[in-house]
Amino acid sequence: MRARYDGLAEWYDERFGKDAEPHQPGLLDLLGPGSGPCLDIGCGTGRNFESIRASGRTVVGLDYSIDQLRRARMRTDGPLMHGDAAALPFADESFDTAITLWTSTDVDDFGAVLLEAARVLRPGGVLVVYGVHPCFNGPHVVYAEDGRRIVHPTYRQSGWHTESPWWSEDGIRRRIGMNHVPLADYLNAVISSGLAVDRFEEPGGYDVPHAFAFRAHRPA
Repeated sequence: MRARYDGLAEWYDERFGKDAEPHQPGLLDLLGPGSGPCLDIGCGTGRNFESIRASGRTVVGLDYSIDQLRRARMRTDGPLMHGDAAALPFADESFDTAITLWTSTDVDDFGAVLLEAARVLRPGGVLVVYGVHPCFNGPHVVYAEDGRRIVHPTYRQSGWHTESPWWSEDGIRRRIGMNHVPLADYLNAVISSGLAVDRFEEPGGYDVPHAFAFRAHRPA
């Protein structure tokens, strides 16, 4: 099955890959210092690799798009895997740290991804999830030029959206669509994963939150 991001890697990298950290405020604080391999689930073109290395860890990247992985190879000489985030090709308890960034809207089943992340973490292992804010970012939201977000009643229409009248013509959502996960569904997926949440964050950078993030660990 063709990956949604195949054929977009160069465009995506030019638009989102450069200077990734300023667009992901607070990521390093959530990740905290550590060592050893960190699994980047849905690593794309490797925009998170520098943050992983800055935390003291080494990169293990996984993505469903071969095109994206080719670009990611330019950012690491560590292991890169082609695979499905909802069926990770790793044994139970393989990692002390995992991250997944901006993937909740790109996968068919966000809950399945969290369950798999929990499975491959060792007891006490840390997962950091960082991505779209379910309330203020999605097919139901209009971005006003003055910074306001106008939220439409379609917020409750969960699942895959192939179009929205408010998506920009040159944006990523016009190209691949978006899986909208309302906040309650998102939080229930976290609970169902069995992970213990350490904290939730609404990272800065916008007066109305653009992103939603959390740090959790696998209980001993």
